[in-house]
Amino acid sequence: MHRAHQHAVSQTRERRHRLAHEAARLMAEGGIRDFHQAKLKAASRLGIHDDASLPRNVEIEQALREYQRLFSGPQHGSELQRRRESALRALEFLHGFSPRLAGPVLDGTADANSPVQLHLHSDDPEAVHRFLDEHRVPAESRTRRLRMDRERNLDVPVWVFSAEDLTFDLAVLPYNALRQAPLSPVDEKPMRRASATQLRQLLAEMEITAYIGG
Repeated sequence: MHRAHQHAVSQTRERRHRLAHEAARLMAEGGIRDFHQAKLKAASRLGIHDDASLPRNVEIEQALREYQRLFSGPQHGSELQRRRESALRALEFLHGFSPRLAGPVLDGTADANSPVQLHLHSDDPEAVHRFLDEHRVPAESRTRRLRMDRERNLDVPVWVFSAEDLTFDLAVLPYNALRQAPLSPVDEKPMRRASATQLRQLLAEMEITAYIGG
């Protein structure tokens, strides 16, 4: 009985591993940005339909990092650096809104389809739109639901525009969200975010690492 239980646990663990890596491949190659969508598509492709075998988002993110390290190599690092340098210029341009970089460009899992995600802070959501208009930056309006804590969701305006051959995604949060970041869809902890100063430090560390590695 104990041996049968161990075998079942081992099989479930193996299925979770396979699903995590297939979902990561779909995200890396197919441009899928949503963890849940990638997870379900991977399960359908592999014919695995029991909930116990579905990996957590953090397992898929770890598999995605492994995939990019194995198959993208130096190209991934140079593309990531380019996006982070563009993000720094955007943070400086939007400095009046206490901007922060978030998402795949910051956490290192960005690919060719990843937008540069910024969080701006203002108690006047239209202020960002006016600023973009004044600087003749054509932007598309969207809305996104963010989890601010375990009990509270918030629908925030989002402005999307293209520059430097990249897509920039600006979510406008209330000013008090500067101290309390929304919860990450990966691990449900407060999102990691970076100010312009922190991003400059990260870029300097990347340069040092590249120099030592080279």
